[in-house]
Amino acid sequence: MGARFGFETLDREVDVDLEVRGELPPWLAGTLVRNGPAKFETDQGSFRHWFDGLAMLHRFGFAEGAVTYRNRYLESTSFQAARDDGRIAFGEFATDPCRSIFSRFFTHPRLRRTSNANVNVTSDGDRDFALTETPMAVEFDRDTLATVGIADYDDALDGHVTTAHPHRAPLTGDLVNYVLKFGRRSVYQLYRQRGLSREPLACLPADRPGYLHSFAVTERHVVLAVFPLVVNPLSLLLRAKPFIENYRWRPELGTRFVVFDQQDGSVVADERTDAFFAFHHINAYDDDGRVVVDISAYPDSTVVDALYLDKVRGAADLPLAFPTRYEVDLAGGGIRSRRLAEDSLELPRIAYGSHNGREYRYAYGVGANGAGDFLNQLVKVDVRSGHVTRWHEPGRYPGEPVFVPAPGARAEDDGVLLSVVLDGEAGRSGLLVLDAATFTEIARADVPHAIPFGFHGQFTSRRFT
Repeated sequence: MGARFGFETLDREVDVDLEVRGELPPWLAGTLVRNGPAKFETDQGSFRHWFDGLAMLHRFGFAEGAVTYRNRYLESTSFQAARDDGRIAFGEFATDPCRSIFSRFFTHPRLRRTSNANVNVTSDGDRDFALTETPMAVEFDRDTLATVGIADYDDALDGHVTTAHPHRAPLTGDLVNYVLKFGRRSVYQLYRQRGLSREPLACLPADRPGYLHSFAVTERHVVLAVFPLVVNPLSLLLRAKPFIENYRWRPELGTRFVVFDQQDGSVVADERTDAFFAFHHINAYDDDGRVVVDISAYPDSTVVDALYLDKVRGAADLPLAFPTRYEVDLAGGGIRSRRLAEDSLELPRIAYGSHNGREYRYAYGVGANGAGDFLNQLVKVDVRSGHVTRWHEPGRYPGEPVFVPAPGARAEDDGVLLSVVLDGEAGRSGLLVLDAATFTEIARADVPHAIPFGFHGQFTSRRFT
């Protein structure tokens, strides 16, 4: 399977100009920084899951039709231990460090106090941070990709797990996220963030908290979808298993949608629907007494197990997520759901700057063309009509498509999509630029090596040096 290059360690760090084939729009100026795992083994052991690999940042710079590329490992304490001592020192998603029973009892590695921020990146306008699912954001320099250090939050908010998908509140611009604190009775703590100061917004107690990779916001609300992949917090401390292997699929619990008022934190809806699982929300918005929540939904949590490295490096089928709409009635009328399209959709993106938390029309993402292969096509879904547009080339594996709007764009899809694509035959990657409206290729630029499959990235029009 050509996708195997996407799960191999990348030891090379470069800073190069790329040859551009085609012609980039003259207005495209700024940087795309992508994040993802790039080292899957150490001298003394190997990581077990795609989500565990050590973080590497990849920066594509755009100016006057030219493209530059730089990649660099995030020098977290997790990376330093692997580099300097050859060991896995911190508990990851599905990998535990090799420690004695005595050490495990007193350090609780399964609570994932890792700084291996390999999932996403964000910016507060002045500083840039790499994110993972522990509340330990790692600051880096956008130009050089050099690691600056762990963010020092200016508050007393405490917890063990968060999401790497904070949202900008559409009306205020505040960053919104939550942190989950495990305990005899665990609690989801929603908060607003300005700079490095976090202000509590709401709390949701939970006896058996679920694994949540993302959530949703609208103009007026915050929405948590709590899937029935749940954990007894005591098992995290007492069982000798990696973090995610303490969770259990309990479909009889259903999926719980909790809707909070964004101003005062009150719960305005708490409804359940049939069990399903997801990593990613697509978008959400308010609509006449309802909250509409679009999600890339799986029927169950088997996808978590399917992403262990021994499986994705083979030829096993990958469970697929489909774009699905859930309409939560704020007057207590329950939840209605329907599939938005018949094509699979993962790593979803939208025109975030203009349509996050608001009614929208287009979702972009990766999908699968045929069985027995990894995610191998880009898709554009019209969520109103269900029409799907596809980009597919045999033997090529695109990553998350990041939408960049054209200056003064009037149409929702007036702009370009940026996707890192692995050529499974050549064993190297490149940047693909598509016209978002027509889904046709504008340009591409090859990178001198294969970039391991990553997760998320962000584009900023801020100039680079």
